[in-house]
Amino acid sequence: MGIAMSFEEIDILDLIPQRPPFLLIDRLVDFDERYTVTRFTVRENHLFCEQGELQAAGLIENIAQTCAARMGYINLINAERVKLGFIGAIRDLEILRLPRCGETLLTTIGNTQEVFRMMLVEAEVRSGDEILATAQMKIALSEIDAQN
Repeated sequence: MGIAMSFEEIDILDLIPQRPPFLLIDRLVDFDERYTVTRFTVRENHLFCEQGELQAAGLIENIAQTCAARMGYINLINAERVKLGFIGAIRDLEILRLPRCGETLLTTIGNTQEVFRMMLVEAEVRSGDEILATAQMKIALSEIDAQN
């Protein structure tokens, strides 16, 4: 792999195709062969917030953007352009509690399988020590460059 950088040096917009007001991750926190972790602070004025809580669609998109950050980081260190990805399936989604505005989420995805441009991950969203949501997600990876 090519370059090495501190995760704090990386602008999240260089890793994912999403743009404001649809951003649901703030920073890549950790990355290795299997796991990727992102951080997101839920803002009161966010598009997916209602009555002081991030809605289920926001949690799902947070997981999907964590997958995008994983692929974007791989593209970055290999000096390639960010590619588009699409949610292929969501299984076993369990939302234990919706995050409240002001909470900081740590989302971890574990890459369980990658076959023919499809990535299967297990995801966990936490606030502190509390698990808020878990799911399995299948992401279809595209050859199309994201328009940054």
